Amino acid sequence: MNILMRLEKVDLNLFVLFDAIYREGSVTKVAQRLNLTQPAVSNALSRLRQTFDDPLFVRTPSGMVPTPVAESVIGDVRKALTLLGKSVGAAASFDPKTAEKQFCIGMNDLAQTLLLAPLRKLLRDQAPNSSLHTYYVDRQTAADDLKSGNLDVVLDSPGLFNAREMGSKNLAQLPYVVAMGDQCSLNSKKVSLEDYLSAEHLHVSSRRKGRGQVDIALHGLGYKRKIKMRVQGYLVAERLTESTDLVWTVPEILAQQANLKTAALPFEVEPLGWSLFWHKSAADDPANQWLRSVVSDIVSAAIS
Repeated sequence: MNILMRLEKVDLNLFVLFDAIYREGSVTKVAQRLNLTQPAVSNALSRLRQTFDDPLFVRTPSGMVPTPVAESVIGDVRKALTLLGKSVGAAASFDPKTAEKQFCIGMNDLAQTLLLAPLRKLLRDQAPNSSLHTYYVDRQTAADDLKSGNLDVVLDSPGLFNAREMGSKNLAQLPYVVAMGDQCSLNSKKVSLEDYLSAEHLHVSSRRKGRGQVDIALHGLGYKRKIKMRVQGYLVAERLTESTDLVWTVPEILAQQANLKTAALPFEVEPLGWSLFWHKSAADDPANQWLRSVVSDIVSAAIS
């Protein structure tokens, strides 16, 4: 008998019934306990017998007596039911203090720079047995990663995903400022539009080409800035701005943490938006709900 070969064809509810018959020793009592008809229980027992290729229980004056095969498998059946029960219970409730969970968040290095330290502290205090993994957001695959569970949540620009598949929450609006180092000739107290356009600029983008929000705003005014260097990460951009004459237009919250002089932008630019995304299949998952709440709180604290 190859039980493993047959498992894919077995209704796991049959094992609940198997355990119940073993305990009660009566088809009638099991039917009453599980709120089933007696023929339904008898039919389920017949299917179990076919699966195990054994009678499993023999009717006697004292009730249904288990066969040697039933005696040999009852322990494993009960262990399996216990494990399944624990899994269902864990899914239905989430206790961060005791959970051993690996959380996976998609975010860029700006979010990592601003949020990972407070997230680490919170996890250490509230979820000491869990870990956090972060991944750079690949916008071509992020939706599939959320759907498959490879990512729990993604922190990125609003409107990134199809709203029919994703849940979302707007978390923050990060306004831009002009940032510069000591070698820059601009006056950090006031930067005119003429000053801004005459300067040489540093731009951060993970894409090979394409305009960012600053360039879109300038284009709308009929202007174009001189981008002399384009890099992928915010940390290297910070170092370059400190040590060169390049001007960097950056979210104010990051400029405040860096050793950079800042000035107000001489034109209107839409702030950088942050939204939190999750797949709708995880909307009611307690662990995912907890993570979303934690990230929301951390973002609120970071920008306050």
